[in-house]
Amino acid sequence: MSNILIKNTRIFYNNRLQPAEVLIDNGKISKIAKDIRISHVDREIDADNALTLPAGIDAHVHFREPGQTRKEDWYTGSCSAAAGGITTVIDHPNTAPPTIDEKSFNKKLNLASKKSIVDFGINGGVTNNFDNLSRLWELGATAFGEIFMAESTGELNISEESFNQALSEIKELGAVACIHAEDEDIRLKNESLLKNDMSPQSHSRARPNICESTAVQKAVDMISSFDTQSHFCHISTSEALGIIRNQKYMAYKGNRKSSITCESAPHHLFLSDKSWDDLGSFGKMNPPLRTRKSVQALVNAINEGTVDMVASDHAPHREFEKDMDIKNTPSGVPGVETLLPLMLAGVKKNLFPLGKVIDVTSKNPAKRFGLDSNYKGLFKEGFDADLILVNPQDMRKISSDFLHSKAGWTPYSGLYGIFPQLTISRGDIIWDGEITATRGRGNFLKGRGYLMDTE
Repeated sequence: MSNILIKNTRIFYNNRLQPAEVLIDNGKISKIAKDIRISHVDREIDADNALTLPAGIDAHVHFREPGQTRKEDWYTGSCSAAAGGITTVIDHPNTAPPTIDEKSFNKKLNLASKKSIVDFGINGGVTNNFDNLSRLWELGATAFGEIFMAESTGELNISEESFNQALSEIKELGAVACIHAEDEDIRLKNESLLKNDMSPQSHSRARPNICESTAVQKAVDMISSFDTQSHFCHISTSEALGIIRNQKYMAYKGNRKSSITCESAPHHLFLSDKSWDDLGSFGKMNPPLRTRKSVQALVNAINEGTVDMVASDHAPHREFEKDMDIKNTPSGVPGVETLLPLMLAGVKKNLFPLGKVIDVTSKNPAKRFGLDSNYKGLFKEGFDADLILVNPQDMRKISSDFLHSKAGWTPYSGLYGIFPQLTISRGDIIWDGEITATRGRGNFLKGRGYLMDTE
């Protein structure tokens, strides 16, 4: 593999930007210094004072393959990721068939290995398949979930009794449970009351803040019984944040590490219930769009550390599927390509410090899901050369015209993002204004339970 020297760049080091050069050798970051002297280099990149930053890890995507390739597939989804500066993804299990046993896991792994241009992990699904969880863990599942506490896309929601048993089984394996926390009883009651309300806003009213916070509290109570390592997906409300913040504080006071982490999604950070007027049914996702008060609470929670990571929950549907009434349109929006550009634009707008964005889009997801053992998530000598080059002055208005998802639309149209000039994955340039990678170059990142004799 050729070596690459990035010159005339700036890196984020010791909590500030400073000039440096970066040497990549054999797919790894081999040296970071102000001035690198080397007798031979295969390729030299003049960054022209652009920033060299860690590429993103998106810990929550739905690439829809197998079963729903009209919406997305592993090639188009991974191209979308690469163009947005994401070099590692974790795919969640609500495909068709869902990833709930050895056969379905291997089917998804085979497809991803043939098509993905970025590295990837695969989560195992949880229904009532308790006898299959240990085998999924041995096959290399990254984590388990989303575990759906309420109905959502894919119809994988489970009862409280099954959820409780799942937490026990996942604890025994030493794995992480990824939880979609919405309360099914509250949802069903509100859906019934609002059955004749066809306004897009009715979706937010059907799944109000208490729908999420009630589920989070129930989950926390059950998690505490087993001390299961657990991760809350796409937390969207100040009330749920308060519960999670309190759990983390109690762990800190008890001089122990909290078993709970959580993520937020860009659509809950950069959109709000005021967006319904523009988006209509295209704004339907679970949890739904929230008030600006909740948006501000999420921004604050990222900066204070309650929210550990930002993940896209990339859940694409085609335009014709979303262009129907609010009751019948499927939930979910595309977002893997815009995740990191929106967060970098947030730095420009003084919403987040740059170091915090690096933490929540790279370092923290790698650490939480064991990807650091695969040399992911740190801008450090010896780690994979998963890097992006970005010009922080290059704010670009987001448009579906230049995005790569099969969805063909974006809820962020008209907002601004800072997109990468180059995306480098394990020392390979996979995006330089166009996709330069071959199908199937992405590596499967085996989870912590992987057994060698599974192959």
